[in-house]
Amino acid sequence: MCIAVFIWQDHPFYPLLLLSNRDEYYNRATKPVAWWEGGEVLGGRDEVAGGTWLACTRHGRLAFLTNVAELSQLPEAKSRGNLPLQFLQGWMSPMEFAKEVLKDADQYNGFNLVLSDLCSKTMVYVTNRPKGESSVQKVSTGIHVLSNAQLDTPWQKAERLGRSFKELLDIYGSSEVPVELMVEKLMTDTTKADIHRLPGVRSFEMEYNVSSIFVEFDTPEVTFITYLKVA
Repeated sequence: MCIAVFIWQDHPFYPLLLLSNRDEYYNRATKPVAWWEGGEVLGGRDEVAGGTWLACTRHGRLAFLTNVAELSQLPEAKSRGNLPLQFLQGWMSPMEFAKEVLKDADQYNGFNLVLSDLCSKTMVYVTNRPKGESSVQKVSTGIHVLSNAQLDTPWQKAERLGRSFKELLDIYGSSEVPVELMVEKLMTDTTKADIHRLPGVRSFEMEYNVSSIFVEFDTPEVTFITYLKVA
């Protein structure tokens, strides 16, 4: 489970301000955010499949990805983490690339993918869920939250994060925002959701324990935590 909150083309100081948490199994090998070989791509790296969940380039291209929470998985599915990387290493516009993704979207497990070109002030959202209903849309200006359902789905933690994000932005108005403070204040929240508002797409134990913005879920069988906070 992961979550990101961002404001797009609606702040006097920032074209884009993005805060993101990546939640992952503790034993999955991951490299932290850094410049990749060649010095063109900046982002984290999944050492198992080789892709990324959030990265950008020196030329203003950015992509980030979340998985869609669901019970069943395709055992031979393509790696979703390669999608952001392919966009960053190419020159297609966000919309052109998103339409290419749709051509074989059913070969991936559920994903949400946001693609942006800051130079052209373009941002696109593409998802392959619900199954058989893959879609692409331009992202409107303003505040958005992306978790493990479609963009701006009103999961409790998404609503809380979006509301808190807006409150902090309002406090600082048109001034520069202390991003590190925002990360520590917003992205470390361990408040769990009301059990009556869980989405009901996974086991109760899993859903409840990952229903906070910052995740710490430890059992004898598995440790699942928020690995990285990025802004």
